[in-house]
Amino acid sequence: LDGVLGTLLDLVAVDPGWEAAFEAAAGDALGAVVVRDPSTARTALDLLGAGEVAGAVLALGARPSRPRPVGADLVRRRVRGTAEGVDALLDALLGHVETVDGDWRVAMDLVMADPGRTVVTRAGDRFGPDGWRIGASGTGATGAALREATARAEAAERAWHGAAGAVASARDSRAQAESRAADVGERLDRVDSGLAAAGDALQRIESDRRNLTTEADALQTRFDELTVRVAREEERVAELEGSLPDLEADETESLEKGRRLAAARAEIEERAATVGSLRTDLEVRAAGLEERRTFLRTRLAEIDERLARDAAEREAAGAQREALDRHAALLERLAGSVATRASVVDTRLEAVREKRRQQSEEVQRVARHLDDLRRRRSEIERHLEQLRGRTSRADIEEAERRTQLQAVVERVRHDHGLTPDVAVSAPCPPLDADEDPAHRVEQLESELEIMGPVNPLALEEYQALHERHEFLQGQLDDIRATRRELSKVIASIDEEIVSIFAGAFADVAVNFEQLFQTLFPGGQGSIQLTAPEDLLETGIEISARPEGKNVRKLSLLSGGERTLTALAFLFAVFRSRPSPFYVMDEVEASLDDVNLHRFLSLVEEFRADAQLVLVSHQKRTMEAADCLYGVSMKPGGSSKVVSERVTSPAAEVA
Repeated sequence: LDGVLGTLLDLVAVDPGWEAAFEAAAGDALGAVVVRDPSTARTALDLLGAGEVAGAVLALGARPSRPRPVGADLVRRRVRGTAEGVDALLDALLGHVETVDGDWRVAMDLVMADPGRTVVTRAGDRFGPDGWRIGASGTGATGAALREATARAEAAERAWHGAAGAVASARDSRAQAESRAADVGERLDRVDSGLAAAGDALQRIESDRRNLTTEADALQTRFDELTVRVAREEERVAELEGSLPDLEADETESLEKGRRLAAARAEIEERAATVGSLRTDLEVRAAGLEERRTFLRTRLAEIDERLARDAAEREAAGAQREALDRHAALLERLAGSVATRASVVDTRLEAVREKRRQQSEEVQRVARHLDDLRRRRSEIERHLEQLRGRTSRADIEEAERRTQLQAVVERVRHDHGLTPDVAVSAPCPPLDADEDPAHRVEQLESELEIMGPVNPLALEEYQALHERHEFLQGQLDDIRATRRELSKVIASIDEEIVSIFAGAFADVAVNFEQLFQTLFPGGQGSIQLTAPEDLLETGIEISARPEGKNVRKLSLLSGGERTLTALAFLFAVFRSRPSPFYVMDEVEASLDDVNLHRFLSLVEEFRADAQLVLVSHQKRTMEAADCLYGVSMKPGGSSKVVSERVTSPAAEVA
């Protein structure tokens, strides 16, 4: 402003050694700005008030000087003004302030002797009617201090700009780190896909190898059984051939005995017939044995031929097994390299997870702050409801007063035929000179009592209506309070539902992607919300794309693919929200051997933590079970349950 001369310290010259005494004598005036006249001071105060800034102003010529003490050593003599009009201001501020040469005790004694005096010491102590103070305040405001404050403000602004640049650089670094984290996540997903595909291939190879080994063992067992049977048949043929000469010798001896004992032929005729029949049987048996021998030789030749083929197939299986072993060794080396890479990826993933955890903690802190704000909002709403209740009661009371006033006005108009203004301005009825107004009022009241009430039931009716109104008002308040509580409960339930659903959906989405890649190696599957902004009304979309297919609709998938997609979603829910029991009814009916193997691998994973009850007609599913229950229907109409606990091969061998 024009007319501002500066601070008080900039406009005075103080004798050396009297600075502390001057500051003590000037007091609060040290922090004031000196202006030329009172009008400039008024303008300065208007600006300070408009800007809501505190400040003090001294106007030249605005203060009358106080009378100076006679014979006292005044501070005013040690201070001189350096601008026009400042001396008069100094006379007003310092003309009544005395100084003493001693310490504060001397100054205190002077003030105790004359409480109206203001005394300061050379050290800056001040004693006066407005209070006692020891030591200088040091609150002077000068242009140098202003320049120093301006320099500090500029330095702070430069520091702020530097901090803003650092924050921008940090944000760029954070964006780059997030981008690198996303790249690492994508590479990790690709590595996981490759690991899943390699694991599936390894499982298929192991399954083929186990099947070939089982078949080779079965063929070897069958070969051993046939060899044993051929040996037994050859021994039986040799035994029959050895017994044939004995039978022929017996027959010759019998004939010779018949010739020698012709007289006894009649007695032994029956025995001879028996021997003839026996011979016939032996001949038939010999023919049969010969035919059997021919058949066995033919069968032995066929078995030798089949054994030769089995030996060739066994050699081929051995070569294939060696190739599979080499492939398995290669896969082991690949798995080792993948494990090494996975350890590196796990290390980076731990860092990313740590950062994610920090972000989660920040989100939780913001959520807690939001809960605090919500509680404050609830308290404010309760206070607002109380204020509304008070306002409602005040409106009711005002309506009652208006009703009473209207009733009085109607009564005046009906009984006296006057308007309220006329009734108020009407003169009092004339009274006799010796009649007392109070006595006249009592007389009129007695006459009114003699007349009786106009409606004797009006008061009772009013009380009944008033009680009914209070009852209904209480019921209405209860309903409003109940409605507010229900709204709060509904909002709380909605928030809890949204929170639980959001967490469950996030877990299911992650597990669905992993399980889909397990069931469809190389494929991609995901689930998304149709309305992410409204979790209470949203739906879920399932996206499934097996490897090598570009599917637009789930209806275009085959029956087995749709079954695997549904199983991926079902097991994703199981993994996210575990349960002690799972019941499934012929879920693998439309799966082929490869997909059935993948399904059984999932069952094997979940059976460690839960009990699974599967209704199935698949043999491989039954082989993977711990206990089998068969339900059959008898002709009588009642069902029968047969159970069998499956033991491991090692236990069976033991």
